[in-house]
Amino acid sequence: MKIGFIGLGTMGLPMASNLLRAGYELVVYNRNRTKAEELGVGVQIADSPGDVVQQTAMVITMLSDDHAVNEVYDGAKGIMSSLQQGGGAKIVMDCSTISPQTSMKLAQKLEELGVDMLDAPVTGSKPQAIEGILTFIVGGKKEIFEQCGPIFEAMGKKAVYMGESGSGSKTKLANNALVASNLIALSESIALVKKCGLDPALFLEVIAGGGARSGMAEMKGPKILNRDFSPQFMTQLMLKDLKLATQLADSIQLPMPALGVAKQIFQIACNEGAGTEDMSAVVKCFEQWAQLNQGNAE
Repeated sequence: MKIGFIGLGTMGLPMASNLLRAGYELVVYNRNRTKAEELGVGVQIADSPGDVVQQTAMVITMLSDDHAVNEVYDGAKGIMSSLQQGGGAKIVMDCSTISPQTSMKLAQKLEELGVDMLDAPVTGSKPQAIEGILTFIVGGKKEIFEQCGPIFEAMGKKAVYMGESGSGSKTKLANNALVASNLIALSESIALVKKCGLDPALFLEVIAGGGARSGMAEMKGPKILNRDFSPQFMTQLMLKDLKLATQLADSIQLPMPALGVAKQIFQIACNEGAGTEDMSAVVKCFEQWAQLNQGNAE
């Protein structure tokens, strides 16, 4: 089966690599052609998203935000214009984290062209993408979800069907609201421990054995201790997701005070220059408020 893949960034490149390892033929497109060339020989590089659609049975998109998604789908030489010319892929899977409204709008437009769409954002960041252990959160027709089972297995460890179109995107925003709140709490407690003159490495050992343990402590605790803020998932992308989650909560009149606090702190972190660093860099805000000098922080 020949699969199209559009968007070869931090997540998309390892996801596409895992499809190759699983034996799928790929036609890919990325704005920066050099990233596409990293996949090596045997991969066909297209000149536009529309070209990808015409040459494959299924297309996967993994893009940074709503603007990028709309450009790929509705822009010149995009997916929609290519499909309107006839032929092309019959299934589109968008793994981007975007507004549920955008997901549902695109699904409706694609359905009118005889194409099924799954909104299938993922949990996990770059390490999980590389290892092929992502979890896919999926909305759309259940029969299409089941048909794509082998594709999910090639890139991840699990795929959870959440319901109709938009359900995957809604669930992903709820997930990231929780992730951000966990990371904020972890950062705050690490700053408290440091301010008290205690060893944060031992603190991570303590929480690993009790009710305070979390995925954030396991994944981001070591990065914080090592001052390794190289991006696995950028602070500015989490802020984007928290803004989308706030819009979703507002649309159903649901108060989410923890989400509000997390969004504000991530905004502060971005304003302080940590936007392109890993989201664990939010700990710098708490270190500053605790008046921990650079030597203590490092």
